[in-house]
Amino acid sequence: MSSAVEAFVVPQGEGRLISGPAGGPTTITAHTGNTGGTFTFLENVIGPKQGPPRHVHRREDEMWYVLDGNFRFIADERIFEAPEGAFIFVPRGTAHCFQNLEDRPSRILVMFTPSGMERFFEEHALLPPGAVDPDRYREIAERNWMEVVGPPLAVSHPT
Repeated sequence: MSSAVEAFVVPQGEGRLISGPAGGPTTITAHTGNTGGTFTFLENVIGPKQGPPRHVHRREDEMWYVLDGNFRFIADERIFEAPEGAFIFVPRGTAHCFQNLEDRPSRILVMFTPSGMERFFEEHALLPPGAVDPDRYREIAERNWMEVVGPPLAVSHPT
């Protein structure tokens, strides 16, 4: 029996390294092309005290695993603490965002099902370095089935 999708391994330190949207690089390891549209997997370095604006994915469930650091997440109106080793799941249609609580960059694994959100990260990586215009961020998000619905967690719920 033959399948269009084949098993694969991505060794540590490999994958596609791009500029990330939250203060550090992003490494894409599984994407639409190598999973047959089923799954996206990436590692994201999040800058100190940073995180994305509150947003909703229209078609993807999103999951994170905290590799190192200490994060907090908001999903709808519930705030969750997520220390190193925590796993977080947010179903599609849920307004959410997160924040790195550390004074140093921290790392998370990010997973989406079905795949496709890697296109948001790829398109965002093409922006010039520096502060991102919120309107440009929204445009990129909209093209990738994501709606920005509020500010980052650091703004809406400062610590």
